[in-house]
Amino acid sequence: MQGDASAVVDRGQYPEATTPWEQDDWREAALGWAESALAAHGLHETGRRRVRLRPWSVLVRMPVEGHGAVWFKANPPASAFEAGLTEALARWVPEHVLKPLAVDAGRGWSLLPDGGPLFRDVLDRGSAGPRAWEEMLRQYADMQRALGPYVKTFDVLGVPDARLAVLPEVFDKIVDENTTLGLTDRRALRELRPRLVGWCEELESVGLADSLDHSDLHDGQLFAPEPGRFTFFDWGDAAVSHPFCSLLVPARTARGRYGPQVLPRLRDAYLEPWTRTGVTAAELRRAVSLAWRLGAIGRACSWGRLFPETSGGVSAGGGEQSAWWLRELFTDPPL
Repeated sequence: MQGDASAVVDRGQYPEATTPWEQDDWREAALGWAESALAAHGLHETGRRRVRLRPWSVLVRMPVEGHGAVWFKANPPASAFEAGLTEALARWVPEHVLKPLAVDAGRGWSLLPDGGPLFRDVLDRGSAGPRAWEEMLRQYADMQRALGPYVKTFDVLGVPDARLAVLPEVFDKIVDENTTLGLTDRRALRELRPRLVGWCEELESVGLADSLDHSDLHDGQLFAPEPGRFTFFDWGDAAVSHPFCSLLVPARTARGRYGPQVLPRLRDAYLEPWTRTGVTAAELRRAVSLAWRLGAIGRACSWGRLFPETSGGVSAGGGEQSAWWLRELFTDPPL
């Protein structure tokens, strides 16, 4: 096994986070598994590994001769489903996702090929603008529609359930377990619950089937290998939910780059594939407005779920982020 002493380790903003990387036995098993998978594909490492440690994953970049690099990823128990989900998505919607080189679903490990330039990097270079976001959202919506028949299989894979029928209960659990919420916020959120139930019921009445919600689809979570083509990855925050909840994060990200004037075009581009369902344009736009609010619950849930717990509940970092998203429920949707 190649030694890991020379690896470059990046802990980002979480220098105190405990990850399995610190365990010699785990590190030896994980890297040995990755090396065996590389060998099975006839691939050979050529340079120094780079390790990215976060509370929600261990990511190792492994330079490979003739292929740039491959990526080993290990998920914590709360998102261990990502490995099996990634493998399944490569079968169901191969044109939209990466095909893993190897997966150990039981341990939450995956080995992934390089996907090309990140969409964020393409945008930063000025090689794409708002129109690229529109095409990306059309393709993402097409993928969600194609995944509709597999919703029951998502449950088998362990993907978290955030369907409209259970979302109020999910909301209750997040609020109850978040120890960083103050009394005023907690009281206001509990008073909001009847309205939240009404939003869920109204959105359910539109009649669109549940699908996969990436839940964190910002510009660093997809590749843009060539103009007009996008590859979606990093499914550790995903949930089974109303598909329109996915629009919240990319729309907010694009608004941060270009201003609020881009939102109507992005909304309409995302909705275009859904016009073939027989739902009217007015109903679709109302549904997006409702899902904008409800998508905040998914974000709050993933922050609380993916950070390690302490004796007092969700860790402070995860709890604060989760609370921030819960407060967004009081903000009127901009669409």
